[in-house]
Order: sequence, then C-alpha cells, then structure tokens
Amino acid sequence: MTTTAAMPNDVLRAVRIGLRMSQDDFAKAIRRAGAEVGEPNDASKRLVQRWEAGTSKTPRGVYARALERVTGRPVEALGFTLPVPMARVHADKAGGHDMDAGTGGIASAATSAQRGDGTFSGVWISRYEFYSSSRGETYEGKHHVVVVQHGNRLTAQSLPGASSNPDSPLTLDLTVDRNVVTGSWVEQTAADGYYNGARYHGAIQLLAEPTGRRMAGKWVGFGKDFDVNTGPWELRLVDRSTSKATLERYSSPPE
Repeated sequence: MTTTAAMPNDVLRAVRIGLRMSQDDFAKAIRRAGAEVGEPNDASKRLVQRWEAGTSKTPRGVYARALERVTGRPVEALGFTLPVPMARVHADKAGGHDMDAGTGGIASAATSAQRGDGTFSGVWISRYEFYSSSRGETYEGKHHVVVVQHGNRLTAQSLPGASSNPDSPLTLDLTVDRNVVTGSWVEQTAADGYYNGARYHGAIQLLAEPTGRRMAGKWVGFGKDFDVNTGPWELRLVDRSTSKATLERYSSPPE
C-alpha cells in the first residue's frame, strides 16, 4: 500500500512567524480568540504542529474562526485544504486591481534551494510598482517580508506594520525551478485606505541572481476595468535570520 507524504503548510508557518509567535504562543492566542467570541477551543502546540506539518489539513469551524481572528486573514488564505475551493473566495475580486501590484538562480543557489537547505529563508524587502488609472500616476509598494523555505517552495509573509501602505499585508506563494521563481501574490488593502479594504491577487515570475540575495521580474493582475496589467517586482535579502529579535527589528516600513 502506497502512502502519500503530507505537504507542510508553509503559508500558516510563515504567517505565524510573521506575527512573531512561537507555536505555543500561537496556540494560546487561538484559545484566547475562541474565548473572546464565546467559542472555547482546545488549541495546543501539538495541534499547531500538526497543521504546519500538513498532517491535519482542515481546521474545524471553531478553530477556523479563531485562526481568522488571530491572523486577520480568511482561513482560505492560511494554506489549508478546504471543502470549498479558494477560487470561490477570489471570484468576486477578480475584477479589481487598479493597484496592479507589483514587481517584485541561483545557478548554484537554485540547486541548494531544491535540496531544501533554506537558501532563501530570511527577511527580504519586497518592492513593486503599479499604475493607478484613477489617479493617473505610478506608485510604489514596499514591505518587509519573512521568507520561509521548504524544499523548492517559498512562502513570503509581510511583517506586522512593515508596509509602506498602512495595514496592507502581503503574501507570496512561490516555487523555485533553477533560477526561475514563479507563483502568486495576495495583498489585502487597508479598510480605511484608498482601495477600501479590497483584496487583490495575481501571478508573479522572477529571476533569482546566482548569489541568492536578489530576485527581480514582473507581476500580473487585473485592473478595475477588467484589463490585465503588469509591472516590475523586486525582492532583496536584508537578513538571513528569522529570529524573534530580527523580525521585531524589521516590523516597520522599509525606508
């Protein structure tokens, strides 16, 4: 009988690390969130480990609601396998990226990336450019993001308070193939900002330099008039560490 290895939930792990929480801290926060909304739960460090390892793929309702309260993100965007496909979540958003988010080898580094030895893990500056048709100008979005690597998969999650646009968390889900990095991005804009809390998403493709310290390429996304837009996106490594002290140091907008 053949068994299929569990796929780790790197998205949830990256979100947790981005919140500067240990697995035990995260479990305690989930229990508090459940108590606050009148839905007590028994979240434990072991449960968080099972979620992140992928051995538990779908949280029960009480956990899902607590996870959303703790992370500020819909459970569909936390890397879980859910009965309803994520495509449904994005369907009503597919029209909208006036903020055509942005721009973002490793010959030798790519090889080590596919071995899974953490070549890309660390804190990076993410910078993209987008043209706002409603304002007739080009703008820039910048975030400090923590990158978590597992094999050839990279998950990047913006740190709290580390966006040039207030309250606009960013997530990247990427795959490395030699020096080509391909994947998707999601950004949630501030509820009281110019884009009124809209959730934007699209695709991204980058080329990684042999040093493994810079990736640059293009993003693609939909504009509000149902047109397809694109622009430059770049990621630059600033620190290989993902320690709590390091993440606290970079939990501020890039200069």
